[in-house]
Amino acid sequence: MPAASINWTRPETLAALHVYFQLPFGQLHRNQPKIKQLASWIGRTPSSVALKLVNFASQDPQIIARGLRGMGNASNLDKAIWQELQTNWDPVALEAAADYEKLATGHGVIPDADIVEEAPDFSEGKTRTASVEVRVNQARFRKSVLASYNATCCISGLQHEKLVIASHIVPWSIDTKNRLNPQNGLCLSALHDRAYDQGLITVMPDYTVRISTKLNAQTDDRFIIDALLRFDGKPISLPEKFRPAPEFLEFHARAFGFM
Repeated sequence: MPAASINWTRPETLAALHVYFQLPFGQLHRNQPKIKQLASWIGRTPSSVALKLVNFASQDPQIIARGLRGMGNASNLDKAIWQELQTNWDPVALEAAADYEKLATGHGVIPDADIVEEAPDFSEGKTRTASVEVRVNQARFRKSVLASYNATCCISGLQHEKLVIASHIVPWSIDTKNRLNPQNGLCLSALHDRAYDQGLITVMPDYTVRISTKLNAQTDDRFIIDALLRFDGKPISLPEKFRPAPEFLEFHARAFGFM
């Protein structure tokens, strides 16, 4: 293990941020494999890397609201990067991914192999290279959203990684600056994702579910009632980190006539 400097560099910190995106809050500990791996790459202890990830967590309003203690050690660099992230999400996230990738390839590891394997086919009519990049970024978004929600549909409570989808609130094609932002995402079952995409349901800025009047005429359909109508006015289950931004939710609600 190479010797590390006392102070974290920006590339090291960003590589840690990339790992933070991918892990549920409950996995920010020294025994987590991704944390141990990054520690070995940068010559630091797993405990040090885990603490760095907790420092990022201490900047997240969703986690702060839970009143967790012992998370007040964020450095000026941690705070600066977090603020930069909130201002200009995708460029910072891409820089973090690039710094992580550089470390991985330098140690003979295929970076984000698990992400590459699950990258969806989403070409946007681009060249092969650009298409692969888009697919990987879609998969990164999915990974961060599912990590935030513990792979649980925020409406129905369905918990199964293969049966939930990371849904963009503001579509990928419309907001090119928040494509990787998990605050622009909801974890939904395949059914609720489809209904959300079609504007049959929305999540209001106060985090309550609203059902379109287009479905009200089907109140005699037992499945529609159980799967959709019964959630009208109910709050969603908020993620452990990266709470969906109200301005994104408002965009969707207005776009489909709920506001």
